[in-house]
Amino acid sequence: MQKPLLKFTDKGIYCEIADVYLDPWRPVKKAIISHGHSDHSRWGHQKYITHHRNIPIVKHRLGDIDISGREWGETFRINNVKFSLHPAGHIVGSSQIRVEHQGEVWVFTGDYKTENDGLATPYESVQCHTFITECTFGLPAFKWSPQTEVFDEINQWWAANKAEKKTSVLFGYTLGKAQRLLKHLDTNIGKIYTHGAVENMTQVIRPLADLPETIQITPETKKEELLGNMVLAPPSAHGSSWIRKMVPFVTASASGWMTFRGARRRRAIDKGFVLSDHCDWQGLLESIEATGAERVICTHGYTDIFSRYLRERGYDASTEDTQYEGELAEIDSGTQTEEKEG
Repeated sequence: MQKPLLKFTDKGIYCEIADVYLDPWRPVKKAIISHGHSDHSRWGHQKYITHHRNIPIVKHRLGDIDISGREWGETFRINNVKFSLHPAGHIVGSSQIRVEHQGEVWVFTGDYKTENDGLATPYESVQCHTFITECTFGLPAFKWSPQTEVFDEINQWWAANKAEKKTSVLFGYTLGKAQRLLKHLDTNIGKIYTHGAVENMTQVIRPLADLPETIQITPETKKEELLGNMVLAPPSAHGSSWIRKMVPFVTASASGWMTFRGARRRRAIDKGFVLSDHCDWQGLLESIEATGAERVICTHGYTDIFSRYLRERGYDASTEDTQYEGELAEIDSGTQTEEKEG
């Protein structure tokens, strides 16, 4: 029996022929990295390869590492295996990784979304035989509204809070979600202030994207300055001494998990906006169909339910365990970033 082109090991997704790993979670000699979130780009590898727009993000997080960049669709060979990176649409610099050997093609998506958010290079469907897909939101209950509608709701919420002379505090993951929120906030309503962790990551991304002006909150910032304005902060700031200094304020979270009212109640959030940097149920299904793949491997998310549905539709679908966390990942990494960056 022919060995699979990619296999799942205790270190990560491994291409044995090329002796290279895709988004490994343990230190390896050579790693191809899909994007900058902490569960996909980890410290300790000897050599990193990624899209060039992802390099400043990864270096900001991991420090002085040996890393090289590639362009979209550029083919590079490792031990006669062809690799190329293609837009995943998840966050700035996020890639799908295409692997080809002797006519067989696999695609590893990392994390992805198909809606153009105006920041990340829009998702591109890649033809393949085997498609490795996340299914963070692989349930029919997850159905996203167009982001224009969501941002209309967010800006209306902000304007209403301003009319009541309250500060609006909007939680979004430090890398990706915070910049997407910033991109589409209506600056005619007021000023946008940021938590230090959000500001530091936003400064890294500014050369890669057109973003509005922000003001970092410091110990010298007076709460009177914040009244009526917007504050962008990571989820881990909720309930901290940092936020309690902003009274009176109203909180909101932007996440796919806000689909469930219970998630908002558990987090003691005043308002929830359903906005995700991952595909919803229909987006996953349409993406898989567009690849023409016969075999689908489901990772991180509702893997059992989603793969079972795919088998009912005639796919050769299975699941594999990984250490990727989907939209939950940046909660932990955001906390670590704040401890380092204030």
